[in-house]
Amino acid sequence: MFKHLNTRIPKRIEQEKDKVSAVMIPLIKKNDGYHILFEVRSNKLSQQPGEICFPGGRREHDETSMETSIRETCEELLISESNIKLYGPLDYFLSPAGLRIDPYLGELVNYDGQYSNDEVSEIFTVPLAFFQNTPPKCYYNKVTMYPTDNFPFDKVPGGKEYPWARGEYEVLFYEYDDRIIWGLTAKILYYNLKMIQ
Repeated sequence: MFKHLNTRIPKRIEQEKDKVSAVMIPLIKKNDGYHILFEVRSNKLSQQPGEICFPGGRREHDETSMETSIRETCEELLISESNIKLYGPLDYFLSPAGLRIDPYLGELVNYDGQYSNDEVSEIFTVPLAFFQNTPPKCYYNKVTMYPTDNFPFDKVPGGKEYPWARGEYEVLFYEYDDRIIWGLTAKILYYNLKMIQ
């Protein structure tokens, strides 16, 4: 009885399939070793314009996260799939709001620096060694639950005075020259660095 649990891989409760995105951490090999390519998001975009990020976006229809990371990288950097040497998946990120981001490590082959002006305003690279030798600065945001107006307070002990859980959310910052790499991008990179050695 219950032997089926011995081999079961746990999954997250309440996983929202429409909130899954994927990104590529793109490596470029240069004379001094590997560099990581970053994008600066176009100011034309409605979400996070001008921020530094990896190529990526929301998973569509029935595609896998790996397919999403490749498709988005090709669209944003104007390359074909043959220009990407995919190494594999890294540890994923789950935001307090339920957004899941699946990162993949890949190397850009014969990339000549082009990109889509609709989504990207510029690109730049940072030596991988910089991240391996420079810890990020760490700050915290406070996180508190706020029930909606129609929440059934009469059904919980304490009603409107119920002691909702509170916590802190880690926000990381890397500073390289005049670039600020922070937030989800910094966190995904930092927690996957050991696998990018």
